[in-house]
Amino acid sequence: MAEEEDNKMAERWQKDAEGIIIFTGLFSAAVAALVSVTVTDLKQNPQDTSAFYLQNIYQLQVLADSSIPRPSIPSTPAQPPPFSPPKYAIWVNSLLFLSLVISLTCAMLATLLQQWARRYLRVTQLPRCSPHRRARMRAFFSHGVDRFRLSWVVEALPTLVHLSLFLFFAGLLIYLFNINHI
Repeated sequence: MAEEEDNKMAERWQKDAEGIIIFTGLFSAAVAALVSVTVTDLKQNPQDTSAFYLQNIYQLQVLADSSIPRPSIPSTPAQPPPFSPPKYAIWVNSLLFLSLVISLTCAMLATLLQQWARRYLRVTQLPRCSPHRRARMRAFFSHGVDRFRLSWVVEALPTLVHLSLFLFFAGLLIYLFNINHI
């Protein structure tokens, strides 16, 4: 009877974990692809700096070629304006990175859960042990399951995946609303 319950519990946990691992793997790849696109908004575009200096060179050239009396050339060259990333880019990347971290954490926890379930079955169902010894080992592991609230962790994994999805969609919406306002 106890062996049947253990098998059902471990199988249920392994199936839940397997689905979470597959989903979070694919989801994390999609989030990472979007992050690789949006992270560029956090850095200054080198082409903007080049355009700034080319514009200054062009203005100096026009002044040198014109017959208009020119003002004196400044002794220190002009510097491009300091860069600060747009607020939406900070929000988008924060949400996407947080989503990615939570998703990868779920995958890691699901992998640990699978390993634990396999080990639980292997250790508690050793065929060469006496029924009394197997019962003691099962009681020991069962106490550990209760003490570390493993069933709570199993139930929390899908909630964390949903949180990760929510953060991803929030970041995606902010990105899409601001993409045309650049």
